[in-house]
Amino acid sequence: MIRIVAQNVSPVRDCVPLYDRRQMLEMSSPTFAQLLNNVGDHVTGDETETNSVHQVLTMELPVQQSIPFVLSFSNLTYSVKVRRKNIFPAIFGRRTDEPPSTRTKVLLNDISGEARDGELLAVLGASGSGKSTLIDALANRIAKESLKGEVKLNGEPLHSKLLKVISAYVMQDDLLYPMLTVEETLMFSAEFRLPRTLSKSKKKGRVQALIDQLGLRNAAKTIIGDEGHRGVSGGERRRVSIGIDIIHDPIILFLDEPTSGLDSTSAFMVIKVLQRIAQSGSIVIMSIHQPSYRILGLLDRLIFLSRGQTVYSGSPLNLPQFFTDFGHPIPENENKTEFALDLIRELEGSPDGTNSLVEFNRKWKNTNRNSATTPARYDLSLKEAISASISRGKLVSGATNDAANPTSMVPTFANPIWTEMAVLSKRSFTNSWRMPEIFAVRFGAVMVTGFILATMFWRLDDSPRGVRERIGFFAFAMSTTYYTCAEALPVFIHERFIFMRETAYNAYRRSSYCLSHALVSIPALIFLSISFAALTFWAVGLDGGTSSFLFYLSVVLASFWAGNSFVTFLSGVIPHVMIGYVIVVAIFAYYLLFSGFFLNRDRIPSYWIWFHYLSLVKYPYEAVLQNEFKDPMKCFVRGIQLFDNSPLGDVPISLKEKLLDSISKTLNVRITSSTCVMTGADILVQQGITQLNKWNCLWVTIAWGFFFRILFYFSLLLGSKNKRR
Repeated sequence: MIRIVAQNVSPVRDCVPLYDRRQMLEMSSPTFAQLLNNVGDHVTGDETETNSVHQVLTMELPVQQSIPFVLSFSNLTYSVKVRRKNIFPAIFGRRTDEPPSTRTKVLLNDISGEARDGELLAVLGASGSGKSTLIDALANRIAKESLKGEVKLNGEPLHSKLLKVISAYVMQDDLLYPMLTVEETLMFSAEFRLPRTLSKSKKKGRVQALIDQLGLRNAAKTIIGDEGHRGVSGGERRRVSIGIDIIHDPIILFLDEPTSGLDSTSAFMVIKVLQRIAQSGSIVIMSIHQPSYRILGLLDRLIFLSRGQTVYSGSPLNLPQFFTDFGHPIPENENKTEFALDLIRELEGSPDGTNSLVEFNRKWKNTNRNSATTPARYDLSLKEAISASISRGKLVSGATNDAANPTSMVPTFANPIWTEMAVLSKRSFTNSWRMPEIFAVRFGAVMVTGFILATMFWRLDDSPRGVRERIGFFAFAMSTTYYTCAEALPVFIHERFIFMRETAYNAYRRSSYCLSHALVSIPALIFLSISFAALTFWAVGLDGGTSSFLFYLSVVLASFWAGNSFVTFLSGVIPHVMIGYVIVVAIFAYYLLFSGFFLNRDRIPSYWIWFHYLSLVKYPYEAVLQNEFKDPMKCFVRGIQLFDNSPLGDVPISLKEKLLDSISKTLNVRITSSTCVMTGADILVQQGITQLNKWNCLWVTIAWGFFFRILFYFSLLLGSKNKRR
């Protein structure tokens, strides 16, 4: 039995040949998954605290044959077309009908190389050299029709479906929920990535081992933080970003500039973590701008790029000999990579560019064969290698040992849809609960609006003027429910890149996100609806008792639901908050304009009538009007009240009675001061509300909400491919 401290797995340097070193790793260092699998299942009480067994692991280390993975790529070429528009062509006498000129910009030009498990491969170059583009090409983030060349794993083509489940991609930006702690962030990732067959205590144990592996023990209970909330440091954020993507112990790990924006110490710690991950049996490929001397000592293989071309590929130990042979020896006590990058920039500014260095690199590789430049030999096929890795504990997200088909070994998603929904809902609710100021602002806006409406339309009577004021109240109240939903716009816009990162490698289904997004919003909508309805219904003096109030509440809730769904759909289509707000406000104004309040349906021009039926305000507006004026026996205009809304409204009552007698004689109908002239049904006809009853209007409003949620799902399906074209 051997006792191993998880955070102190000793690194093995590049002092022995590749396969000798691998055998040493097999004998001395367990895989990360093996470390996790040996974390105890012991918890106390209700499993809220894990045992301290995560700090010291006791296990037997079996001596196994090496299981190498070799990711090879050859002749990768990628170019894009850049359009040049003719500005002010008429000024210079050019034809205005000339099409914009286009030119082809080559981002990758015949790039070849390989990455081996147990090693760190770093892609270096100046800004614009193609570092991130190469990482994207290897990670299948460029459309197949645009990328030329081959990417193979153990000599076999690497299909997109398989790559998604055996790899992880860490973006340059740290995209995390700000109000979750480090431990919670990693735990939610474990809930997504690890199968439900794994016990909760086992998942907690995996998270604790990963926290130690990443050196995050002191920050485990600290929130991530953002501009308004103090949280972890930049280096700790970066390590958390790496942690959430390696919780399932992937075979291949891609990273886009993991040290960007970090100080030298934090950057070194991040690369040290990546070295441990590589030594656990993973292929680690990253882009890096300018590594320090200490970081260079951790790297196993380098690829220098210049304007999409390879100018050096091999071990960092061979850099001095390479540039010496090129005629530019590296001075002593100077950072090798800094010298190389400075020389490359100098050559890029020359007329011939780096063509001489590119050609020299090709010849030098052919004449200086060594362990770093000779293609690696792999003894196992892809199926056998994946099967053996699963047996060792890698790919812990529900993998099976089915060697018949490498794709079928690893499920597309680790958990069923209901588990994903539950975890997504819990994460979103936890993050929102810790930012109460956001909901408080929305609640305050609804209550202030309700208070103003309640005091402005206080205790309306049943006179003709009261009828007109009731109609105005309903129009404004229903449109207000939509305008207050605009706060939902930035929610997904801020989460968009987190969603794209997580779904790109099958952490959960897009449908799960859409359903959980809707479920999380409902409690807040119910609370707002009850508050608004209770504040305005009795204060305004609306007709009916409890049943009318409940229907009014239902319509308000349906309006909130439809408005929230519509704004959510727009957030999936429009990536910019300010543009989104402008569009939302404009469209809601159009909805009110065509609702039937300003113009009855029969007065709207025929070429605009279609917008009347698309108006989200139309249906709740008509529903509450029918709820208010539903009683056909209730009278709202009697006798001389007929003149109240006319120029004769201010004449003496005696004169009104004489006018009423004259009308009675003319129409041969007896009309007295108490005769009912207009009922609630007459008001509805006058307003043009004759097509749908109030229940149908309610169901249509609810259906609009579901319709926009479906559109939101398709916007995610079509707009989150996260691939270059």
